[in-house]
Amino acid sequence: MLALPLPTPLRVRATPRFAGRGVTVAFLDSGFYPHADLTRPRNRILAHIDATRPVPVERKRFATPRVSSWHGLMTSCVAAGNGYTSTRTPGRLAPVGFDFVYRGPADQANLVLVKTGNVRGRRIGEAAIGRALRWVIDNQQAYGIRIVNISLGGDHVSDGRASELDELVDLASRRGLLVVAAIGNDGAHQVRPPASATGAIAVGGLLDHNSTDPERWQLWHSNYGPGEAGLRKPDLIAPAEYLAAPMLPRTHTHNEALFLWRLVRASDPELEALMQTDFAMARISRATARLPLDELRWVIWSRMRDEKFVHPHYQHVDGTSMAAPIVSAVLAQMLEANPALQPRDAREILLGTAERLPRVAAERQGAGVVRADKAVAAARSRRREDIW
Repeated sequence: MLALPLPTPLRVRATPRFAGRGVTVAFLDSGFYPHADLTRPRNRILAHIDATRPVPVERKRFATPRVSSWHGLMTSCVAAGNGYTSTRTPGRLAPVGFDFVYRGPADQANLVLVKTGNVRGRRIGEAAIGRALRWVIDNQQAYGIRIVNISLGGDHVSDGRASELDELVDLASRRGLLVVAAIGNDGAHQVRPPASATGAIAVGGLLDHNSTDPERWQLWHSNYGPGEAGLRKPDLIAPAEYLAAPMLPRTHTHNEALFLWRLVRASDPELEALMQTDFAMARISRATARLPLDELRWVIWSRMRDEKFVHPHYQHVDGTSMAAPIVSAVLAQMLEANPALQPRDAREILLGTAERLPRVAAERQGAGVVRADKAVAAARSRRREDIW
């Protein structure tokens, strides 16, 4: 059997009333996909920009499944997916009373998706990230962008001096953008741009063991250390393991997940018949297909666990690349609660309401674990007029 990932809003104690309405978040990533969790029942993708060439251009068609689209699909949906393709109880696995709709904390936010990299598909470096971020800065007013999520890392470890990318992040911050950056997963005493920038909110990871009980929480193996001007990073941490995210549709992986979930839900006669299909024969050995049904079901469950299939349409994913969009989503909730909130104040509230992990050095966790409920409440308290 599989342990289902707790929905992300529950894990960060997100306030149900706020979901990033009216807030636009830009995502910089290797590629994207117009998934139903972002486009139905309302298409919340305002633009898809290809910044892999010297002059970024808008490309409306990006529905062809590509390997480069996986990462951006997951980061954008961890933050802002609405769970459209998830169900409340996948199979008969969910405890009674649990809502297992796999949505992000900012499931009503608008998105601008900026494909970042180069036309040859090489490693995404600082120049490519800078080109994409420059486009966001130049177009923030046109699309109403308030937050930029960057789950990418640069070329060089910070030595305390400002790199060109650090300076561009700082410019974005001065222009009113909240820049959120993943810090990396090597567990090393090193920080790379853009997370090293003074203006970035650098996000490390929390290992929460799929639990809301703080007694079980530990530190994820995030990077840490001095960034620009020796400033200590990360700034805070967020859940970074066992997070549900959609699979890229019409891929081998997604097709296998759909089939395996069909097998585990089948009655014994249905399972026997399905094992004789060409689809099964191409994926399961004849020896496995001849196993007693109880053993066969165990093999199927084991395969699903190994492939991280937690739902017919979702895998669980890990890393600070996924922790960063959770923080971006919390910021979107805060800006919905108080649209007049300035970036400096939003940052102050976000860090001031985080909760420290006991027995963990401050240099490894920054201000501590993000608390969506407290951050949103503090953002609302700064409004001039209470409209609750």
